[in-house]
Amino acid sequence: MSSIVDHIDTALTATGRIVDAIAADQLSAPTPCEKWDVRTELNHLVGGMRIFAAELTGADPGGEHESDWLTTDHHAAYRTTEALDRAAWHRPDALSGTVRLGFGPVPGTLAALIHLTEVLVHGMDLAVAIGREDLIEQRAAADLLEILHDNDFDDFRGPGMFGPAVGIAAVAPAHRRLLAFAGRALL
Repeated sequence: MSSIVDHIDTALTATGRIVDAIAADQLSAPTPCEKWDVRTELNHLVGGMRIFAAELTGADPGGEHESDWLTTDHHAAYRTTEALDRAAWHRPDALSGTVRLGFGPVPGTLAALIHLTEVLVHGMDLAVAIGREDLIEQRAAADLLEILHDNDFDDFRGPGMFGPAVGIAAVAPAHRRLLAFAGRALL
């Protein structure tokens, strides 16, 4: 069985392929994450990754969650942050400590699950928004959906996080079932 850090690695790589496909003229496209365009959602993702990495390493993230992390090169911003994030989760103590999040401190293993969900779901949102669902790692989506069904996800539903699950056919692709589970009204 893969560790949560292995799942994070897969999510970072898969989301990186999606970010690589985002053209500058697609940054204003709407996403399944209500009220966010591609740039806003990608900036949120990169900011969250920076904050997680800083929290795990004891470093200063260099800004607030919604600061402008992308500046003028969204590809470079993601790649730089991906490297920092990956290195932080591979620290020997990454899962054993407590991680302070916006809603309070959580054990490292729960923080890793939250982070995995953020990276994968936001990456899938971006793929849907730019019409590149072919880039989505379906196995990663199915694995995360199974993990979330096995845990109490309801604590993360609500304003500013994930909405109530949206109905979807059981035969829908894994990523669409995951997005529906996370409360996304698909485009």
